[in-house]
Amino acid sequence: MRSHLYILKVAIPVPVYRLFDYLPPLDLDPKTLKPGIRLTVPFGKGQKTAFLIGIDSNSEVLSAKLKRIEAVLDERPLLSDRDLSLLHWAARYYHHPLGEVFSAAFPVALRQGKPATIKAEKFYVLTEKGRLLNPEQLRRAPKQQQLLYQLQTERDAVPASRLNAILENWRPAAKALQDKQLLRLEGAAANATTHLTFNSQLHPNPLQQEAIEQVVCALSRFEVFLLEGVTGSGKTEVYMQVIRSVLERGLQVLVLLPEITLTPQLEQRFRQRFAVPITVSHSKLTDIQRQQAWLGMQRGDYAIMLGTRSALFTPLARPGLIILDEEHDASFKQQEGFRFSARDVAVVRGKLLNVPVLLGTATPSLESVYNVEQGRYRLLHLTERAGNAAPPKMLLLDIRNKRMQEGLSESLIAEMHKTLAKNEQVLLFLNRRGFAPTLICHGCGWVARCRRCEANMVVHYDESLLRCHHCGSEQRLLPQCPECETGQLTPLGLGTERVEKALAQLFPGRSVIRLDRDTTQRKGVLEDALDRINRGEVDIVLGTQMLAKGHHFPNVTLVVMLEVDSGLFSIDFHASEKLAQMIVQVSGRAGRAEKPGRVILQTRKPDHPLLTTLIKEGYGRFARSALAERRLAELPPYSFQALLRVEATDSAAPLQFFEQLMQAVEPNRTVRMLGPVPAPMSRRAGRYRYQLLLQSATRPELHRFLDKLMPLIAGLKLTRKVRWSLDVDPVDLY
Repeated sequence: MRSHLYILKVAIPVPVYRLFDYLPPLDLDPKTLKPGIRLTVPFGKGQKTAFLIGIDSNSEVLSAKLKRIEAVLDERPLLSDRDLSLLHWAARYYHHPLGEVFSAAFPVALRQGKPATIKAEKFYVLTEKGRLLNPEQLRRAPKQQQLLYQLQTERDAVPASRLNAILENWRPAAKALQDKQLLRLEGAAANATTHLTFNSQLHPNPLQQEAIEQVVCALSRFEVFLLEGVTGSGKTEVYMQVIRSVLERGLQVLVLLPEITLTPQLEQRFRQRFAVPITVSHSKLTDIQRQQAWLGMQRGDYAIMLGTRSALFTPLARPGLIILDEEHDASFKQQEGFRFSARDVAVVRGKLLNVPVLLGTATPSLESVYNVEQGRYRLLHLTERAGNAAPPKMLLLDIRNKRMQEGLSESLIAEMHKTLAKNEQVLLFLNRRGFAPTLICHGCGWVARCRRCEANMVVHYDESLLRCHHCGSEQRLLPQCPECETGQLTPLGLGTERVEKALAQLFPGRSVIRLDRDTTQRKGVLEDALDRINRGEVDIVLGTQMLAKGHHFPNVTLVVMLEVDSGLFSIDFHASEKLAQMIVQVSGRAGRAEKPGRVILQTRKPDHPLLTTLIKEGYGRFARSALAERRLAELPPYSFQALLRVEATDSAAPLQFFEQLMQAVEPNRTVRMLGPVPAPMSRRAGRYRYQLLLQSATRPELHRFLDKLMPLIAGLKLTRKVRWSLDVDPVDLY
């Protein structure tokens, strides 16, 4: 050990479970440096942006060998002491390198060492002439028409960053509107409202009012509320009325959503209700836009942030409330790198900030139901749909031995015709994109397999491609079978692309729109499609899980799930919960206005207990039954798990890694080790995959075991020849 007056303990975003020691700059008083500031440090042959964790007087490295910090990037930390505490907790709980956890809390531009400055925004505001002009008069200039329509829906001047987020290539249209004196540009939001004013709010029903009052009463302290409301029960109205009370106290609100697709719709509702600065944060924005939003919340310039999982760590100048909408959604769990659960970390953050956390859903996760039973969360239950809307009627349609046309039974087609004849809309749900999931030779049985994964290639006819949905590899559609060179290649199974073509033939003259990841990649496409659906320009909506939650389609009265059965049989114990949630969420799109809704589930297993329980007794009864099964099987939430995954291009390396690890691990009676076994998809993207499931009856015992396991893994010789990851509280065993 060698003593030195000031040693800077620094976290660097590299996959190493340790801090690094540096000397302070010669021209700076080390006492002025605060934990959490960003630094530029020499690392290897280059530089890294690092984070100061603390200052010590000792180092295990000789002072002569220590390098000096190259630059101090911040005068003071960008995160509060409580937020720094959260990052330390998250690194310990998820057993992840502290430098990578700190890095995850910052937007990309700040991770790269860019200055923490906010660029002065340009604001666009309509002139009096622009406010009065009917957008229909610009129908020959659709971009200008779209921009004018958007600006007319806004109350205040609109920043360029917001237009970037919702419209593509809008600047030429803005210039044209300026030339026509319909629009003017301002250097600041001159007419932005600086005091709290609100559009008229809806009158809550008694259940909504009770929920609002309970959360408002807890605004000065930490408490977790589970707002369980049937689809269409007005959860968003509860959010907004609670948010009003938070804003009246001069505090900020962080609202987390599971999907980017839900952001524009909710943002529009918030902007119509609240005359306060609102910002958004998600991966479709540019690095600069995300930095502006992050710094704006940190400085208190914005009152509300709507964001996806990555927005969780955004610093709040005046924290008042954290909301997670669709708390059950698996998208809140990060599946790569720092594998944190946004829901669970949000609860810990709420406790550290001493603010309430509101979790909303129609289909609560079994963990949240369990936490209500244990008294950790308080349940707020909305059992009725808002307004006059009645719950949809659910029907199981037995398709065994029935004649099918591309996945549609004759009786289903007849029901669709009846609905369309009443000028009502139909929504078809199929959670599989592409034309068909398999291409098979009718002559010899050859199947198109991905060369890099243990999976079939998916047919995409519109692009003349075979594509792997796991690794993304592609090849052109084959003209003939490569095995026998004679047999007919036949697409097997259903995808949204195939069903779309069938609908065009079965319902000529009807407008069909397909919404999946393949059709909504371009900015603004989804928003435009949703607008067309709500204007009644679309008769049949076909889509994947992006339609399952959050969207409000008043004229959709028939919802159809084409393939329910695939989710009934899985080796992952989470599968039944996810399927039940999906069925209820999709069903919730039906009959959300005055018109009654119906839901048809096509199945070859009409007597399956999961389906009959959901149809006859609802999600609550299913959840209680599923929890009872988990308790008997000693599965989470009645036990605690961590999944150690290992993969390598060498097929033997993962198993050799586990063999070395098992020899080094001391036997432990409190932690069960299940495996190692090949992963359910044993080969993915050219890498062979094995996994070891660790399970304990208590959380502390599991984490004590993991604390000992991490150094053992780091010390294995094979660590450099494999990729490994630890997933604490996994939601997916694949």
